[in-house]
Amino acid sequence: MEHLSGGITLQPQLKVTGKVKTFVLDTNVLLHDPQSIFKFEDNNLAIPVEVLEELDAIKSEQSTERGRNARRVHRILQELLPDSRAMLEGVQLPNGGTLSVIINRYLVEENEVSPAMQRLRAVIPDLSKKDNRIIACALFVQETFPPPTILVTKDVNVQLKARAVGLESQDYLNDKVPENPDEDSYQRIPLSVYELQRFASEGALELETERSGPLVVNEYLLLVSPEGKTMPARYHGSGMARRLRLPDFVKAPGGIPVRARNLEQQFFMDALLDEGISLITCFGKAGTGKTLLSTACALHQACDEHGRYEGVAISRPVIALGKDIGFLPGSLEEKMRPWLQPYYDALEVLMPSKPPKEPQFIGKKASKKRKMKEDGLLPMSNPALANGHVNGAVAKPYERLIRNGMLEIEALCFIRGRSIARRFFILDEAQQLTPHEVKTIITRISEGSKIVLIGDPAQIDNPYVDSRSNGLVYCHNRMKGQPIAAHIKLTKGERSKLAELAADLL
Repeated sequence: MEHLSGGITLQPQLKVTGKVKTFVLDTNVLLHDPQSIFKFEDNNLAIPVEVLEELDAIKSEQSTERGRNARRVHRILQELLPDSRAMLEGVQLPNGGTLSVIINRYLVEENEVSPAMQRLRAVIPDLSKKDNRIIACALFVQETFPPPTILVTKDVNVQLKARAVGLESQDYLNDKVPENPDEDSYQRIPLSVYELQRFASEGALELETERSGPLVVNEYLLLVSPEGKTMPARYHGSGMARRLRLPDFVKAPGGIPVRARNLEQQFFMDALLDEGISLITCFGKAGTGKTLLSTACALHQACDEHGRYEGVAISRPVIALGKDIGFLPGSLEEKMRPWLQPYYDALEVLMPSKPPKEPQFIGKKASKKRKMKEDGLLPMSNPALANGHVNGAVAKPYERLIRNGMLEIEALCFIRGRSIARRFFILDEAQQLTPHEVKTIITRISEGSKIVLIGDPAQIDNPYVDSRSNGLVYCHNRMKGQPIAAHIKLTKGERSKLAELAADLL
């Protein structure tokens, strides 16, 4: 209960019915989704005053997504709560719920005590930390107001501490995909041997829904005959499946030819090379070929005679989207290199400094060159130049692509406001991003460009997303069935037997 000048007493006017709940929001929920205020239907929302303090400290981060979201939340709250009465008494939200800012009376007035606060102080004595004060505020709401109270936070440790003191706590669930996202990578559709032969000759076949079940546009399939014959296909909608359109190989300029090694990689290459698909999401554990195939297909299309794309842009989160790269010396490429080393490794494989030679000719050629040098028929070359060294550094074949702008190193923290036209954009480790961050990136893609989001939803380091709420999984779930979007799941490791065993068993 709070007092204004003139003796007016105010307290939050919360709705009390059998179905209504009171949700207390942690700071990280508002930073994760500033619009979360409007996504709790007709329930009560309570924001601890400590959350406003944390937002105030974060809003000054000019170049980060957190700073922008903090300022966005401030603008929303300023519109909804224009004066002190509205802030303390609460306001009605457009969706039918209420919004209030809560001050924990038990922390303001020392003579105020309660069983809940005594229990909290016994379990978590340090109330100088903001997280602990937010838990204390949620306990105050639970003890003071009738509806069931739930603390909503994306911090797992805060959830556990809240439950330890008898407070219900949960993650922000609005942007989570449905349970059991571990779907099969493709469906197997049974056909007769004659239907399979017709599909092989005509390149298309109308599927019967009784045998195929529900399908979405651009879903990849495996057509199987009773004799065990198989053919890969892609569903194009209206009951029609079509054959994959794959070249014999793809190749970076001056590089080695790359071919799909398994069925799922064929699916991936088909999507990467299809002009009609502008967005691809790809799940895959380490070693399945996500990075290598996407880079090879991107360079193949950007550098071929048709010039479908004017260049290739590659990036991945630097810890998390919006984190400043810092005041490190050097160019943007040099700053980003530690984070993008997997792509330099892929480029080394695709465009080796010395093309591989047939083993039967290596010995003969070396001995012939040595004899010619000994006879004076061939001048002794500079060892540094012979090994591709320029100014003491090894000259890599792909560095020419970087110098002429064909291959671009893209920093995500500088992508806001850009318009990426006629580029093949590869975003690795997309599972580390929030749905809002992925939306920010995809909305930068202009006409004539393609974006590929790749990652492993089982390997997440960002503490505020999980296997169901990260941007990669969320994007796949929301874009599923769109004619310009495709999804592939890679399960078979191709890096090495050791890497495959480690990915499966460790």
